[in-house]
Amino acid sequence: MTKGNLTRKQFDILTYLEQNGTNKTQREIAEATGMSVGSVNRTLAFLNEKEFLSDAGLTPEGYQALEPYRVKRAIFIAAGFGSRLVPITLNTPKPLVRVKGVRLIDTLLDAVLAAGINEIYIVRGYLGEQFDQLLLKYPMIHLIDNPLYQETNNISSAMCVRSLFSGAYVMDADLFLSNPALISKYQYCSNYLGVPVNKTDDWCLETKNGYITKMKLGGINCYWMYGISYWSSEDGSKMTEDIQQAYEMPGGKQIYWDQVPLEFFAKHYQVEVRECSFEDIIEIDTFSDLKRIDSAYC
Repeated sequence: MTKGNLTRKQFDILTYLEQNGTNKTQREIAEATGMSVGSVNRTLAFLNEKEFLSDAGLTPEGYQALEPYRVKRAIFIAAGFGSRLVPITLNTPKPLVRVKGVRLIDTLLDAVLAAGINEIYIVRGYLGEQFDQLLLKYPMIHLIDNPLYQETNNISSAMCVRSLFSGAYVMDADLFLSNPALISKYQYCSNYLGVPVNKTDDWCLETKNGYITKMKLGGINCYWMYGISYWSSEDGSKMTEDIQQAYEMPGGKQIYWDQVPLEFFAKHYQVEVRECSFEDIIEIDTFSDLKRIDSAYC
């Protein structure tokens, strides 16, 4: 969890009003947050008593209450080859491939900056020098080289930035984000994006009471994994040690980084699933997927 004094209901209403203005009815707030009108009424009474709200919006006290939940930075994992997107990736790293004229990684970077997150790290490997072009549009980014990307799985990229996980979004850099609102400036606790599905043969998440209990390949009544997660200050600090320990164990260099908190050291973490839809993010795995989405490649 993130250290803060707000309950989940208080946080949800406060962040909703911060984004949408304080002139919302209780019924509108209830529909947007999934709470009962009674819960909204009681929570608003508390927030007003604490002087977190005014007719003009959140007060300085309200923003101060949200500050412990502010996302500090964003990390992009972008070192891989993208073999299933050959022949496009023979000359271009997958995150830099354009879909309908827009680079995949730009859809994520633009959303991060729109949320007021300006501390950004990109771990690069394959054709890494091509990521320099991003500096023209995004001069604030920090490019970090992963010299071991050809010999290991993506845990070696996490090793390069393991000390930065605290209060950070960690994202696969090859996703096409259609709904930038998924990247918000505040997060209540560690979470991982997922789409509820009846069945999948891909990587998925099993849950209980909203918390992830297992990460596995293929499942029924589970969540399809999307590579966007958030790690609270406390959990991110634990990841610094756990990633290194997993990396150094036998076979550790061949695992995915997210297996560290969701499998090998799952007892150290409580990670929520954050629900989204297939319309929110487009995952382009193969050249056939790319041609189907963008006819320019046909």
